[in-house]
Amino acid sequence: MNNPKKNKNTESKLEGFTMKAYMSKTGVPGPPPLGIFKERPTKSTNFRRFYDRGDLPVSVDHCTRGRRISWKVDIRTLDYFHFLPLFFDGLVETSHPYELLARHGVHDMLEVGGSNILPVIPQLIIPIRNALNTKNIRVMCNTMIVLQHLVMSAQHVGEALVPFYRQILPLFNLFKNEKKFLSYRIDYSQQMNVSIGDLISETLEMFERFGVRSQSLVKERPASPSSCESQLHPEGLLPPGPLPV
Repeated sequence: MNNPKKNKNTESKLEGFTMKAYMSKTGVPGPPPLGIFKERPTKSTNFRRFYDRGDLPVSVDHCTRGRRISWKVDIRTLDYFHFLPLFFDGLVETSHPYELLARHGVHDMLEVGGSNILPVIPQLIIPIRNALNTKNIRVMCNTMIVLQHLVMSAQHVGEALVPFYRQILPLFNLFKNEKKFLSYRIDYSQQMNVSIGDLISETLEMFERFGVRSQSLVKERPASPSSCESQLHPEGLLPPGPLPV
């Protein structure tokens, strides 16, 4: 049986800004959590569909050293306009074998792509942004490592990424201080012996090192914080207007 005394002292929760909310023994619930760090579900990717149809020239090779990918063709002969954005699209995958194939496939293509990479940069921005927007720590860590490899893969790639900072950096700002909270949330950073906050700092340094505009900002203000970090708005969005030159 219910205790009548307990029921008398219990506050009823009502909607705020109403007349009933001002009555005695009533309460207004607080605002719901924003969920800005909550992982977002990923949609089915073109990379997954192409692999399931057998349209990708790559497969998983199970060997004594573990699992790695095996290419059915020479990587240098691939159409980078078609396949490189497709493999970047697979960076959001977290299940086997799609995650393994996409991650290793991207690094293999960047390793030997050379001059084929630079013309494809605009087509890579949306897959990169989609991977960061998942807010999945594992996916974001993989994407940071890919970005570091991307800026070093060929000449002028770092410069070509500068106009797209506005689409990449907001998520950096959101997670740049996340390093102290990873020990109990994720074991991926422990395996890599690095946190996503450290990876963000390293990636910003790589952007600064290989982006011409970033380098000019550092030369003008050597004692100031990172020029890439200075473009991060405190609220997670870049301020309106063109990037500083």
